Amino acid sequence: MKRVLLLIGTVPLVTDPFGTTSAQPSAHYPPGIEGLKAASLPPPGVYLRDYNLIYFSDRLSDASGDEIAAADPEVFVYANVPRLLWITDWKIFGGHVGFDALLPFQYKDIRINAPGGRLDDSTFGVGDFFAEVTLSWHVPQADFAVGYGPWAPTGDSSVSDPTAPGMGYWTHMFTAGMTWYMDAERRWTLAALGRYELNHEHQDADYRLGQVFTLDYGLSYAVTAAIDVGIAGYYQIRTTANRGAQTPNLAKDKVAGIGPEIVLFCPKIGLFTSIRYHYEFLAEARLQGHTGVVTLTYRF
Repeated sequence: MKRVLLLIGTVPLVTDPFGTTSAQPSAHYPPGIEGLKAASLPPPGVYLRDYNLIYFSDRLSDASGDEIAAADPEVFVYANVPRLLWITDWKIFGGHVGFDALLPFQYKDIRINAPGGRLDDSTFGVGDFFAEVTLSWHVPQADFAVGYGPWAPTGDSSVSDPTAPGMGYWTHMFTAGMTWYMDAERRWTLAALGRYELNHEHQDADYRLGQVFTLDYGLSYAVTAAIDVGIAGYYQIRTTANRGAQTPNLAKDKVAGIGPEIVLFCPKIGLFTSIRYHYEFLAEARLQGHTGVVTLTYRF
């Protein structure tokens, strides 16, 4: 029961304190939100998903992946993202048509050395609104899904306040993925879900962030009908350079993380719970840290 797309802006723009990098996300979509069976959409019905993301970092890496010790960052983010999902009985090309929308609530606490002194600020606010349309297919040994959705800059944004909840620009996001059931009993699964983001100009400054590719993947084993365990990971990279007179960073940043996940199903109340941890083992021109995600999925 994994969704195709999700937005939570992790850490918005921080002015580059050392001329080499900036503490910023590559995209609206934070990698690692989906894990095991990442590309499997549920059958027709109405669902409520509640994502809870915790991110912590105390390391800023330059464009070569080396730590910038002088930055001395302490970044903490918590985001709660309720998402309403409707998979219909309507079909196009044999796939079920689906719709969903979300609005994130997030708290950010950022401390980092910057020109003029140490930045120390925190904010709780409402982020950018997202809505999408999906198509999903289910065959005996695989699930497939594609989707498209725009991010609207509805949250408060600022180029000077890195804790502002909004990103400050429109984004088009395209998604495609597959979950492969590797054995006849459908116990072993291998999933991959790719996203590509096209960003518009920032509404508060003269720059446009580059395009971004994100891959979420997972390998899992069904211990019982109600318990899945496995390893989930992600890779995110900026594929084109930032542009504009006020661009915060020219580097093409990237990040990769991996970690364990467990998915539990309670049939009495129809609730799925996934618990996941990611350790980021690679980061270039961005923060490097730890991500924890708890996701609850309930079918009405």
